[in-house]
Amino acid sequence: MEINYQELGFRCGLEVHQQLHGKKLFCSCPTLNSDKNPDVHVERKLRAVAGETGDVDIAAEFEMSKDRKFIYESSYEDTCLVEYDEEPPHELNKQAIGTAIKVALLINAEIVDEIQIMRKTVVDGSNVSGFQRTALVAMNGFVETSMGKVSIQTICLEEEAAQKIEEGNDFVRYKLDRLGIPLIELATSADIKSPEHAKEVAGQIGMILRSVEGVKRGLGTIRQDVNISVNEGTRTEIKGFQDLKSIPKVIEYEVKRQLEAIKQGKQLKKEVRKAEPDFTTSFLRPLPGAARLYPETDVLPVRIGTAHIEELRKELPKLLTEKIDECAKKYNITKEIAKDLVGNGDFEYLKQKFRNKDVWVIIRALTNTPKEIRQKLGIEDFEEVLDYYYDGKIAKEAIMDLLEKKSLGEKIKISDFEAVSEEQLEKEIKKIINEKPGLNASAYMGLVMAKYRGKVDGKKVMELVGRLIK
Repeated sequence: MEINYQELGFRCGLEVHQQLHGKKLFCSCPTLNSDKNPDVHVERKLRAVAGETGDVDIAAEFEMSKDRKFIYESSYEDTCLVEYDEEPPHELNKQAIGTAIKVALLINAEIVDEIQIMRKTVVDGSNVSGFQRTALVAMNGFVETSMGKVSIQTICLEEEAAQKIEEGNDFVRYKLDRLGIPLIELATSADIKSPEHAKEVAGQIGMILRSVEGVKRGLGTIRQDVNISVNEGTRTEIKGFQDLKSIPKVIEYEVKRQLEAIKQGKQLKKEVRKAEPDFTTSFLRPLPGAARLYPETDVLPVRIGTAHIEELRKELPKLLTEKIDECAKKYNITKEIAKDLVGNGDFEYLKQKFRNKDVWVIIRALTNTPKEIRQKLGIEDFEEVLDYYYDGKIAKEAIMDLLEKKSLGEKIKISDFEAVSEEQLEKEIKKIINEKPGLNASAYMGLVMAKYRGKVDGKKVMELVGRLIK
């Protein structure tokens, strides 16, 4: 049955969290996912405190009632006393502030005059201190979509949480290398009109974020939370989306869950739920509210001057969509191929390395190589094979064969792929025509290519065949 979301009073908003490169938000530790074995080990229990309203947040009370022990591990090379809440936080990361302001300008938001840091009570163990630091950077932005403008109510900077490694009945184990990585959080209003529209908005925001230097790329560096409600229902926040493609299905299933509960006369409560792999959702905790916020007393506010904003405005990058359009036009390729090339460090490096050479060969090498082969290759492999081609040691047709051999770890013998000279090629084509008279050009082409696979340029073969059979 098709759902009419407008009739249901469907309300939906997104929260998008994006990790940044550089140093952590309140210390000089690197923003990496460490592969070092942990050599620091700390155990704690956390207690919730009252926020500015004088009340303890309902979600914090729920987590505290579990009475769990939290185990924290890290390498001393990747973390410091700030992560363990044994040293006051350092000043707010200025590079992260600059990146957040650029994002805010790209979505037409109003930058605040002064950044004030707040504490947000979090006692599930993911923050050693029992709270997460967050700071409002801008408000009242918007993005354009196929269904009109969607307003971005707030743009904040906040600390990334620790990574959960293991969980038992009475304990949770966390790794701390991720704790404190700067996050930009963008929260939309409830302007989203349908599940597919939510996916479009998330994609548009992700594109804008990836357009800015200093933003991390790759799996796990961006995540989306979705807030949903319908008439007679209540607000539900859903976390844990695996990718953008899952957003419409999860929203649809959650709306059906709420509708079924309303039909059965159940009282829906505001809660946070987790998106499961089968697109259903499961209860995590009550929905937190304003009671968990209180001022940060260890970090000074940061004034944002108009002159600084204008300097950053001059540094604004082109959006990825613009770069993709320009790339497609410049090289006369599809937008899908251009999308693979824009922001591809390997493409930029190889263009520079082989400047004044035929860039089309680089484009084909990067975009025509099957994904399973590309994943096994490094930039040095492409560089080596392209060197052979541009030095005239191999034909264009041999590039893919050589890359495949390198991906399999096979030893390359260049003599097996040496390009055939035009003189030798013309002599061979004449011989084939004399031995098999009366064939058409395509047949002769096939015979030549079968004999010299990977050693001759197909375009050159066709040109010689056409000339010699006239």
